[in-house]
Amino acid sequence: MGEVMNTTQTKDKFSLIKKLIKKNGYQITKQRKLILEQFFLADRHLSVEDIYQRLKEADVGLATVYRNVKIFTSIGIVKEIVVDGISYYELKIYSKKPLHLHFQCVKCNDIIDIDEREIALDYLKLNKTIEDKNDLEINDVDIMFIGLCKRCRGVSKWQGQ
Repeated sequence: MGEVMNTTQTKDKFSLIKKLIKKNGYQITKQRKLILEQFFLADRHLSVEDIYQRLKEADVGLATVYRNVKIFTSIGIVKEIVVDGISYYELKIYSKKPLHLHFQCVKCNDIIDIDEREIALDYLKLNKTIEDKNDLEINDVDIMFIGLCKRCRGVSKWQGQ
């Protein structure tokens, strides 16, 4: 495969994901490997269109990307984040950052992971409080902070609008 398979740790994670795919009754096809590889290579959240653009030279069609991302989402490999009606995806299991929140810039639409340790610990405390006070069990969370990123804040709001 490509450069994604260079580290032993990445190979191990990829191997576990392949087992999960097989366990759910799917085959490991060349296209699925290529699509999954994009999540390991990406330094940002990806839309289906982003993945398609990265793989169209490898003859992976848009419908194939849509179908497989839907499968990966349904079996818990990737997580969908919807921003302004556009779905973005990130690895959910075996992620570099298993607990993190998101920030969306209203100007450039970038999605940024918020994953500082102190913030994660505060979130875990809040999560536990919500569970205890409401007799719930929380399994996942989608928190999106919205505002201006550092880059867009550098442009005066009077100049940029």
